[in-house]
Amino acid sequence: MSSVAGSQKSGKQRSWWVKNRMAWLVGLAAGVFLTIVTVLASGFMVDTTNKDSFCAKCHVMKPFRMSWQKAVHGGKNRQGFAAQCVDCHLPHGGFLEYLTVKAITGTGDVIQNLYIDGAGFDWAGNAEKRVLDFTFDSACRHCHNVLTPPGLPFGGLIAHRAYLRGDTTKKCVECHPHVGHKDMIEIADRFFKDA
Repeated sequence: MSSVAGSQKSGKQRSWWVKNRMAWLVGLAAGVFLTIVTVLASGFMVDTTNKDSFCAKCHVMKPFRMSWQKAVHGGKNRQGFAAQCVDCHLPHGGFLEYLTVKAITGTGDVIQNLYIDGAGFDWAGNAEKRVLDFTFDSACRHCHNVLTPPGLPFGGLIAHRAYLRGDTTKKCVECHPHVGHKDMIEIADRFFKDA
């Protein structure tokens, strides 16, 4: 008797699978399709939002793009290489950290763009007080991996050796505060005064 009940139960399970197989296959195909679309869209959005042209769409960022374009990191160098905003202003550790800081920073930038009065804002004070909040050593070291190149002045050699040995807690931008943006405060003040 138990073998008959077992075969009826087994038959019911098979018939359920046969009836629902199409739904499962459609669901599986939709899941795979949505996963692929999400991954591709995420990559596209990360790439799109990594460009200086995207960052400069916010009004308050326009003068900073202008000062960056005049600086060494904006292409005014022998190689003609221009770093993007994210190359300096996002950490270059793990991908999750990169995306997290990108999301937090981007959201903060959009919110600030809505309420900051560019003409009345203390750009110099903000830059001095918060430079370590939006410039990362891992970003600097991502490109600048040789810190004691031939021809480095003696003072730079001593400072970089101390940094490499861990004898100092100073960050890159504490000694190199204006390498990313030439005449940043002057350009920002002039831009917002004329706006």
